Amino acid sequence: MKSKMFKKSLVVAALTLSSAVAAPAFAQQGGKEPKPVGPVVCPGYEKGNTNLVGQRVGKKVQSAYEAYGEDLLDEAIQMLRDIDADEDFDKAYVNRLLGNMLATKEGKGGEALSLLVSSVKPKVLNDLEHAQTLKLVADLSLQEQEYKQAVEYYQSWLDFTCKEEPEVYLRMANAFYELKDYDSVIAPADKAIELYEKPNINAYVMKLSSFYERKMYSETISVAEDIVNTFPDEGKWWTQLGQFYLMVEDFKKSLSTLEIAYNAGFIEKQNLLKMLSQLYATNDMPFKSAEFLAENIENGRIERNADNLASVANSYHQALEYEKAAKYYEQAAKLSSDPEYYRKQGVLLLTAEDYKGAITALKNALDRGVEDPAKVHFSLMEANFYAGDFKQAYVHIQEAKKDRSLRRNANAWEPYIKQKAKNRGINI
Repeated sequence: MKSKMFKKSLVVAALTLSSAVAAPAFAQQGGKEPKPVGPVVCPGYEKGNTNLVGQRVGKKVQSAYEAYGEDLLDEAIQMLRDIDADEDFDKAYVNRLLGNMLATKEGKGGEALSLLVSSVKPKVLNDLEHAQTLKLVADLSLQEQEYKQAVEYYQSWLDFTCKEEPEVYLRMANAFYELKDYDSVIAPADKAIELYEKPNINAYVMKLSSFYERKMYSETISVAEDIVNTFPDEGKWWTQLGQFYLMVEDFKKSLSTLEIAYNAGFIEKQNLLKMLSQLYATNDMPFKSAEFLAENIENGRIERNADNLASVANSYHQALEYEKAAKYYEQAAKLSSDPEYYRKQGVLLLTAEDYKGAITALKNALDRGVEDPAKVHFSLMEANFYAGDFKQAYVHIQEAKKDRSLRRNANAWEPYIKQKAKNRGINI
């Protein structure tokens, strides 16, 4: 698709055998000097003499034009190659046309670029042709990844024409970025932003990328804020801004930004939904975190797996919603058979005074080989004790005593269990 830009340039070249028409010296109203027009608008610019190709070369060039007009591109190229021009202007003119044509062919960018450079260096072309070729050399250099040369020729075009086109500044910024000269990206990017009548997001992205690559995160955020204010319907930049706030640990702004994005329908990816859930927890809203995550698991936007269910449980736990937390740990345990989830379920049910449920969950943890079984036995002792089953409480305290770290507490509980059983007439 690269040929479209260059074919357009070629058509312009084919139709312009002389420089631009000079502008009138003064406007009719008030005798004010009008805004300059034409290929060069520099103050004090005076149009020079127009050069024309010699008759012999001109006939051959005309034949090449005719072949090109009939879509005989290869033939037209060969005709131009065969021209042996003597005059400097004729050489530059032929090389320019040949470079234009070659630029439309795949794999000929390098040769086209060489010819165009040779046509523009002597500065013998007419002003319009010279200006067009400077810009074309810059564009083709950018395409051929000759970024330093692209910058040089864009600047030459700016200096020669005294014109300011936002697209030129944007391409200069792009060339500096590719050169990893990130600091130099800012000035042309700012100029492009200033000149575009309709905001162009690419100019902002160039600027943002420059700051980001230099780890200038405050400046990066400032540009990202400009982007969302200028292009509020570009959802990905809302989520990007939220993540930039995370980088500087501004969790409140990150949350508010991602909430806006979510409510606007911009957040659908699982990782971003989980990020938003985590931000609720980070901002001391664990219940909201759990509800948000559970809702999106239920509606299928977040995968229903043990890890995600355990995250719901953990947030409910932080919110002191012990029964809800236990419910989700149980679901996580059933999907994974991880005994640790059963242990957490049992401990939470014990806290919620659901002793029967706690006993079932803790036994499941033991049956599946939980680590630190002595701790589970200690919890089972408590659950059975408060459920009034002193015999089972005593059995579990004996197991808990086998762990040195639990022995002191277990020894303290043992006589208490015996006394309670004795008071109830239970022999253990």
